[in-house]
Amino acid sequence: MTRCDQTSAWAALAGHYASPHGVGLDLRERFAEDPDRATRFTLHAPEVTADLSKNLWDLATQRLLVELALARGLPAQRDALLRGDMVNATEGRAALHTALRAPPGTGPHSATVQRELDAMLAYAEQVRSEGAFTDVVHIGIGGSDLGPQMVTRALQPYAQDGPRLHFVSNLDGHHLAGVLARLDAARTLFIIGSKTFTTQETRANAEAARAWFTAQGGQDVARHFVAVTASPETARAFGITRTFAFEDWVGGRFSLWSTMGLPVAIAVGAANFRELLAGAHAMDMHFATAPLAANLPVQLGLLDVWYRNFHRLASRSIAPYHQGLARLPAYLQQLEMESNGKCVDAQGQPLTLATSPVVWGQAGTNGQHAFFQMLHQGSDVIPVEFILVRTPRFAGVDMDGPLGRQLAAQHTQLLANGLAQAQALMLGKTAEAAAAEAVPTAAPGMAPAVLAAHRTFPGNRPSTVLLLDELSPRALGALLALYEHRVFTSGAIWGINSFDQWGVELGKALCGALLPRLASGDVSGLDGSTAALLQRLRA
Repeated sequence: MTRCDQTSAWAALAGHYASPHGVGLDLRERFAEDPDRATRFTLHAPEVTADLSKNLWDLATQRLLVELALARGLPAQRDALLRGDMVNATEGRAALHTALRAPPGTGPHSATVQRELDAMLAYAEQVRSEGAFTDVVHIGIGGSDLGPQMVTRALQPYAQDGPRLHFVSNLDGHHLAGVLARLDAARTLFIIGSKTFTTQETRANAEAARAWFTAQGGQDVARHFVAVTASPETARAFGITRTFAFEDWVGGRFSLWSTMGLPVAIAVGAANFRELLAGAHAMDMHFATAPLAANLPVQLGLLDVWYRNFHRLASRSIAPYHQGLARLPAYLQQLEMESNGKCVDAQGQPLTLATSPVVWGQAGTNGQHAFFQMLHQGSDVIPVEFILVRTPRFAGVDMDGPLGRQLAAQHTQLLANGLAQAQALMLGKTAEAAAAEAVPTAAPGMAPAVLAAHRTFPGNRPSTVLLLDELSPRALGALLALYEHRVFTSGAIWGINSFDQWGVELGKALCGALLPRLASGDVSGLDGSTAALLQRLRA
């Protein structure tokens, strides 16, 4: 297949970018010329409405991007993914996370998927109903932690009558020690989540947890430790007899939908976990069937290519205006940067174009008091993605009572903040408007024109607004599947393998070689910097 930057569609986009439709596009002018711009650039997908109107594109841009997607064979690549073809060639695997949320009898490997899912959900309900455990500690890292932790936090209002959930990922012992200090070993369940069950950080924390458990008088390790893994035999060798398996065609960063979702199911129950899967499946069907011009994950992925390769924007900020989504930026960092942070194409040839942007962010309104200064007035243009949830749900709060009414009013303020930030990024403020404002605390002796320059906002900075009616399990499932397919879309355009992650391996291998040197002090053959640092650490 012809590489994207060698297609006629790419050349057409390059010419388009050099015109008033590209680098010369001014959002303020476009809204003034077209009062219906917001309607034209709003897309609807299951559980998610997206306002794409405050992005630096027009209908001609969208048309050319769709032509690029067709030139790259995106529909065929999408169908191969959903069919279960070996899209992860470097590891010889399919990437069938969509099969994990397909209704019974409808997806590839359905019998196996449903058997594993049913066993996991039955155990989750057992833990919830018996009440023997007051606390559950989930030990994992990367995809074995980010997804389950993020979803458990997001769905906290649905977590009723179950044990408390704790997540430990960092190899740093401060993380585990801080959790264990508050727990009773006799009433604690440990879930060890690791696809291979050889991950260094997870193994170390699991061994420490087992040592703590036995030191506290615990004897029934088989009852207090369970494993979620694609290598159950390795878990059994570790000493864990109760395991919940998933297949090796489930990538770690896509494993939330598998038995790796056990802590989520324990927190919110089997019915809500199935709703999470149903929302993701609905988005899968949208991705599979919607025309490219109306396909939300496709349009977002194409927009990412437009910004990364033509506008040369190197990062994207995620601003979820909902505290339940506070861990979403971290989850998306792995999903996007581990998937598309590649510098060779699927044939192993060096790429001459940029791939994954840096993904970062924080929950609003906290981010407004941290990095929004840079977003509005910094020298870099950074697209911002606002996520707004129309209707809040607070655990254990009577919405007709004083607290409920106050929290509802605060949620309205939250939504107003999100809308205002997106509006401010687009509109900006001219020097003339800044000079006309009253400034009661102006710096003594500062010329008005100088002060006005500091209070000027360039504007014309792009943003997207994703709107959910509520942060329900179904809506969250759809949102996360939307991001998965968006990342696949941009990776398919670039022609890379979005499903391997060899970039994490080299540091692991070097760590294994350095570990005994920290004990022995042997620095022979090391580079000068590493040798000096190792000796200083031993001093």
